[in-house]
Amino acid sequence: MMGDAAATRPLCPAPEILAPAGNLEMLTAAVRSGADAVYLGLTGFNARQGAGNFTPDALGEAVAFCHARGVRVHVTLNTLVYAEELPALADSIRAVAEAGADAVIVDDLATAALIRKIAPGLALHGSTQMSIHTPAGAKQLAAMGFARVILARELSLQEIAAITADCPIETEVFVHGAQCMAMSGQCMMSVFLGGRSGNRGACAGPCRLPFDASNLRRGVPGQACHLSLKDMDVIPHLPALAAAGVAIVKIEGRLRTPEYAAAAVYACRCALAGQPYDTTLLADIFSRSGFSDGYLAGNIDRALFGVRTAEDSAKTKAATPKARELFRREYGRVPVHFTLSLSADGAKLTARDEAGNRAIAYGTEELPPAHTDPAEALTRSLEKTGGTPFTAAEIRIESDGGPWFLPGSAANELRRQCLETLLQKRSAPRPLPVQAAPVPTYPPRATRPGGPALAARFARVGQLADLTAEELNALACLILPLEEADALPPALRPKTVLELPRAMFGGLERATALRLAGCQKAGYLGFAANNLAHLHLAPPNTLPLYGGLGLNVTNPLAAAEYAALGLKGLLLHPETSVAAMRPIGPGIPTAALCYGHIPLMLTRACPLQNVRSCADCPKAGTLRDRKARDFVVRCGGGVRTIYNPVPLYMGDRLNELPTDGAIAYFTTELPARAAQVLRLLRTAAPFDGEFTRGLYYK
Repeated sequence: MMGDAAATRPLCPAPEILAPAGNLEMLTAAVRSGADAVYLGLTGFNARQGAGNFTPDALGEAVAFCHARGVRVHVTLNTLVYAEELPALADSIRAVAEAGADAVIVDDLATAALIRKIAPGLALHGSTQMSIHTPAGAKQLAAMGFARVILARELSLQEIAAITADCPIETEVFVHGAQCMAMSGQCMMSVFLGGRSGNRGACAGPCRLPFDASNLRRGVPGQACHLSLKDMDVIPHLPALAAAGVAIVKIEGRLRTPEYAAAAVYACRCALAGQPYDTTLLADIFSRSGFSDGYLAGNIDRALFGVRTAEDSAKTKAATPKARELFRREYGRVPVHFTLSLSADGAKLTARDEAGNRAIAYGTEELPPAHTDPAEALTRSLEKTGGTPFTAAEIRIESDGGPWFLPGSAANELRRQCLETLLQKRSAPRPLPVQAAPVPTYPPRATRPGGPALAARFARVGQLADLTAEELNALACLILPLEEADALPPALRPKTVLELPRAMFGGLERATALRLAGCQKAGYLGFAANNLAHLHLAPPNTLPLYGGLGLNVTNPLAAAEYAALGLKGLLLHPETSVAAMRPIGPGIPTAALCYGHIPLMLTRACPLQNVRSCADCPKAGTLRDRKARDFVVRCGGGVRTIYNPVPLYMGDRLNELPTDGAIAYFTTELPARAAQVLRLLRTAAPFDGEFTRGLYYK
C-alpha cells in the first residue's frame, strides 16, 4: 500500500542524490537503486570507523564499479588527526587519487592542505563536522578553495535557502537518517565519558543512553532518554529544497543496511520526480518510532525526540525482503546511442555513450531478405536494456539494400555484447595525478620556562566579582563572551579577548557581525573565533583574531593553516594529549585548557523541553544519567550547552603543558568558586575535589 504521496511537481535540474556506502553490499544497493553518488570511508581516517569501509584496493574497485554506471564517489577523510598520523593521512590521500575518486569530504584543515599539495585534482567538500551553518561560513569555505559545503543538520528551510542564495559553491544537506543530538564537530561526550571520540570516527552513541531531565530525587538514576532524537526525514520537502537551490541531498547511514540505503534512495528519486513512494516501507526499514522534520520546519520542540523500540526492530525485519526488491534489478541511467547496420553479409551494432566510449559487435551470419520492414521489431529488441545500467537514448537502423531479416535473438545478443564491452571500457581506471609532496616533520616543542602563562575564560562578568585587582592583573588575559562586552569595566578591556559564539542560528550571525564591528574601537585586546564563519565576518584591519575551542585544532599542520589565515593564537582542542601538543608550534602562541567543566555538547534542540516548556524554564537545568550523575544544561544564544560534571584540572602539573598559555575555563561556577580555583592554579596546588586529567595522558 502506498503511503503519503511525495511532491507532485517535477524539478529540473534535480539535486544529486548522495547515498551512504558503509561497505560493498551497501554501495551496490545504493547504486542499483538509483543513487547519483555515494560517499564511503577509506579504512582509517573517517567519521564512521564502525562501518565496513574500504581498503585502497577495494576503493579502486568501488570507484570503477560506480564510474562505469555514471555514479560519483566521495571519500570521507573527515576526522581530526594528530601530528604522528599525518604521513599515513598523506598515503590515504594518494590512494584516493590513484583510485580516481571524485571528491574528498574533509573536516581538518590539515587534510585539506595535504590534498592541495598531493592531489589538487580532488574536489574538496567541507564536512558537516566543520559546523558550517551560516552564509559567512559557506563563503569562507569557498574562499579556501572548497567546492561544496555540507550544512549542519539543524537548519530550517529558510536558513538553508538564505545560505544557498548567497553561496558561491554547492550546498549539500542531509534529508534522511539519524540526527546527532549535538552539532556535528561540537561534541565531546563520547570521548570524555567513554574514551571513544566522535570527532575521530569512533562515537559510542552515549546520547542514546538514559539522560533524564525529570526532577528526580538525589541518587535516583535517570531512565528517560532525553538526548535521543528521532531520525530525520525531509524527503517530502525535496521539491522545496531544490527550489531553494540545494545541489545535493544526502542520506545518512553508513552503519545501516543495503536495504535501508535502497529504500531511502528510491524515495528520494520518487520525490524529485513528483511520484508517490511507499512511506510505510521507508519508516519500517529503520526509524525511531517515526521520523521528524522539526529542524527543517522550524519546530524545535519535544517532538524531535524518540527512541528505537523492539517494535521498530520487528518492523525492520519484516520490511527487509520487500526493500531488497528495490535493488534486485539495476537502475538504468547511462544513455547509450545504438546504430544497427544491416547488409546481406551480416549485422553490425555500434553502441556509443555520451563520454565518447564505443563498442562494436558483429553478426557474421548472412542475412536473408525481410518480407516486411524489420526496424520496429529491432528497435524493441535494442530497447531492452533492463537489468543493466544503460538506457537507450537513440536507436538508428541502417540498411545496405534490403530490407534484411535479423532475428530478435540475434539483435539481443549483439546488444548484450556491446553493453558488456561498453561497461568494461567505462570501468577503466582513471587515476588522478599525484604530486610528490613530502609531509613536513614537526619536532617537539620544549615546555615554556616557568610554565604556560595563566589566563581565564569566564561565562559572565559577574564571575569576576571575588577576584582582587592584583589577581586580575596576574592573569595573562581574560576571555569573555561577546554578549558580555558592555558589562565589562573599561579598565579590563585592554586585556580582554571577546569570545564569538560557537553557534549563530536564527539570524545571530548578523547580530554578531554588527556587535563585532561595534567593538573594534572599544579598547579590547581581540576576538576569539569559534567557527570558520568568524574569519569571514572579521572586518579588514580588525583587532587580532584568535582561535577558540570551536575550531578543533589537534595537529601542527592545521595550526599552521590557521596561522596563515591570520589568527594570532590558538586554543588546542581538549582531545589533544600532552604528547600530541608537543609538535604544535605554528609560530603563533598556543594554549590549552588547564581547568573547566568541559562543554560536552552544543545542541540546538533542548533536552529540557521533554519535561517543561520554554516559558516555564529558567534557561538552566540538569540531566541525570544512568549512574545518577547530574550534567548541567545551560541555554543561551539559541543553543544549549551540556557540561561534564567532573572538571578537568591540571594545576599541579601545569608545567607539563607544552603550550604558551593555560586557560581556566569557567562556566557554571559562582564567583567565590572561580576565585578559589584560580588560587589553586596559581599555587600549583592539588585539586580540592573530584577531577579528571581528561585525555591529556591517553
